[in-house]
Parts: sequence; C-alpha cells; structure tokens
Amino acid sequence: MAIHPIESRYGRKKVKEIFDEESKLARMLKVEAALVKAHAKVGNIPPEDAALVARKANTRTVSLARVKQIEKEINHDVMAICQALAEQCGSQGGYVHMGATSNDIQDTALALQLRDYVFYLEEDLMGLKKELLKQAGRHVDTITIGRTHGQHATPTTYGLKFAIYATEVQRHLDRLGETKKRILVGQLTGAVGTQAALGEKAQLIQKHMMNELELEPVRVSNQVIQRDRHAEFLLLLALISETLNKIATEIRNLQRTEIGEVREGFGKKQVGSSTMPHKMNPILAERISGLSRVIKADAFASLDNIALWHERDLTNSSCERIIIPEACILTDYILSLSIDLIKNLVFDHKAIEKNLNLSHGRIMAESVMVALVSKGVSRDNAHKLTRECALQSYKKDMDFKKTLLENKEIKEKLSEKELDKSLDPSQYIGTAVKQVNRVLKELK
Repeated sequence: MAIHPIESRYGRKKVKEIFDEESKLARMLKVEAALVKAHAKVGNIPPEDAALVARKANTRTVSLARVKQIEKEINHDVMAICQALAEQCGSQGGYVHMGATSNDIQDTALALQLRDYVFYLEEDLMGLKKELLKQAGRHVDTITIGRTHGQHATPTTYGLKFAIYATEVQRHLDRLGETKKRILVGQLTGAVGTQAALGEKAQLIQKHMMNELELEPVRVSNQVIQRDRHAEFLLLLALISETLNKIATEIRNLQRTEIGEVREGFGKKQVGSSTMPHKMNPILAERISGLSRVIKADAFASLDNIALWHERDLTNSSCERIIIPEACILTDYILSLSIDLIKNLVFDHKAIEKNLNLSHGRIMAESVMVALVSKGVSRDNAHKLTRECALQSYKKDMDFKKTLLENKEIKEKLSEKELDKSLDPSQYIGTAVKQVNRVLKELK
C-alpha cells in the first residue's frame, strides 16, 4: 500500500532505489565489511576471519526480512544488522562492529548513498544547462518585451533570459563541486568521538576503512558527523529547486492567455481539464513549483538538526529518515521535469510581436529619451518630455510616435528618421546578443 506520493507518483526509479531499505542495508553492510578489513590491516583480526565476515556482508546473505525480525525484538536498527550479520559468520561473528558505534555505520553509509545520488544530480544539472544553452542559442536575437513589476519595460531577448538561467545552473554546479567535498565523508570515532574503543591504532583503522570505501575521513567528530554538512547539502538542493521554480514560474506567466508567448509542449491525447475541453494547462511547470516548496521545507528542517545535545541525541535521526530521501528524490525529479519542459517549449512568435506593439510604442520611451540627451537635451528635461508624450499616448490610446511628432521641442531635436530608429525595438537590445554569445562560448 503506497502512502507517500514518492512511492507511486513522483521520482525516478533509479534515484529512489538509492534510498530504499534494501539499498540502505547493502551500504551499511559494505561499511561493516570495510571495518573488519581495516582491523585486519592493522593486525587486530586474522585476515582470513576478516575476509569471511566481509564475504557475508551483503543482502544475499543478510536479508532485510531477518534484520527487521531482529529489530522488532531488540528495538535497535543498527544492532539488528550487526546481529543478523554475526549469526551468518559463526565464531568470526564476534569481530562484527568492533570498536564502532551505530552512527559510524549509519553516517558513513549515508555518505555512500549521497555519493551515488550526487552522480545523478550533476548529470541532471549538466543536462538542464545544455537545454537552456540550446534555447539561448536558438533565440539569441528573438526580441520580446521585458517586464518589470509585471509591467512592460523595454525590449530584451529570449536568448538573454535563457542565458541567465544557464549561468545560474552553472553556479549550482560550482556550489555542488564545493559542497560534495564536505558531505562525502565517513567516520569511525566511537561513542563520543574519542575513538577509545579502537585503541592506539584508531586513526590508522579509520584511514584504512575510508580508503576501502573511497571516502575522506572526518577531521574530528563526536558520535555523529556534524549536521552542518547535511544542512548545507539540503540548502543547496533548496537553491536548485528555487531556480527551477523561478524558471517554471516565468513559463507559467508567459503561458497566460493574455500573454501567450511560450507554452509547454502538449500531447495529442493530453487532457487539460475534466470539464473545460479547451484548456492546455502548464502542469509540468506547476508541478515543479509545487514540489519545490516541499524541498525548501526539508532544507529548513535540516537546520534544526545541527544543534544536538552534547555529543549527540536522536532528534536528527527520525527527521533525516524523511527529509534527506525526500529532498534528494524530489530535486532529481523536478530537474528531470525541467529538462523536458525546456526541451519541448513552444514559442508563439505572433504573440511575441503582438505584445511588443501592445503599448503603441511607449516601451521605447527610454530609447527616445536617450536620443534626446544625445542631441543636447538635459536628461531631466528629456525624461519630462517623453513622459508627457507617453502619458498622452496612454490616455488617448494613440500611437506614441504621433504624440512625439506633435511635440515641438522633440520635433526640433529629432528628425522623423531618427525617431523611427529610436522607436525600433530591434535597435534597442544593447549588448544582449553579445552577452548571450559570450555565455554560449564560456559554458558550452
């Protein structure tokens, strides 16, 4: 019986598998195997005994069902794994979990899960950046109206919009490169971080164990790997999700009936509404925006896991069992949705052109003002003149050019030819094309 929508509706199978119970058990057993091998390398365990335990430390031998059976009896999940493994190892079972505490195993296994997850996360971000750059290149000089405060401002290009998104995704890749160095770490520090149960060779045992797992050891810790690391990672996922929300929100707005410049791809058999046959709703973008809220909430909860009592308490554990898999699975999912969304966008060039002309040319008021300043008119006076003409155009619903030509002071400074140039949106996109081409070159 599925309860959480992740189980049946949201998330990709290959990512969900990283965080399922079987996968978690497999990684915890892998950590236990690395522990006995490390003990063998420093002479604490006979190599053949360590090899036997390591061979048994897999989910074919230690079943999830048996672990759950033991846990039901003793009410301790990690100890249940240790007992289930030990009973498969005969007399060598006494070497299982030697010198370790539960979180040495759990936190290190979590690092293994996150390492596998980060592979897909990087792949997703690269894939999204690629699609954004394609759209930036495709629409490098597709002129559209820029909007500020929800109002028509001055012309911009769709290429610039997508270039901005692509560079933001690149910043997330840069952040991930830094963050993964702090989350892909393991520990063998014992009950309170002193490594007392491991003896004089404790540091060497930890080193061998982490080398086996291809993880960096923590520099210092108590019973747990400090939770600022995990909070940083979830905050990064929240940042990524908010970028996706930003892109999705822009597409949702541009798909409004009143704007209609861009829309999601819509399948031949796709249904937009159960009662309104004409509807083509931006459901992918809305899903991205909706799930981004959950990811942000998970990130917020991770901050409360940083402050644990003394050398540790258990308040982070129950919280993390929910927020880490949920945030990871949903971030990957909305990244994959975003890739499809960007790849299949449909542009309505007639609507783009219509919206450029919607204000009867008033969007070019700044351009006219700049032209007047170049003719020696003070900026304040140029602003006043163009503002008066723009207001007249708005109130009388007349062409902006006509109001400009009726103004004697403007007519004395600008010829009709010069005015036409100032009123041409294609002549007022500044360095937009150059900026986009630079981004395409630098981020390809």
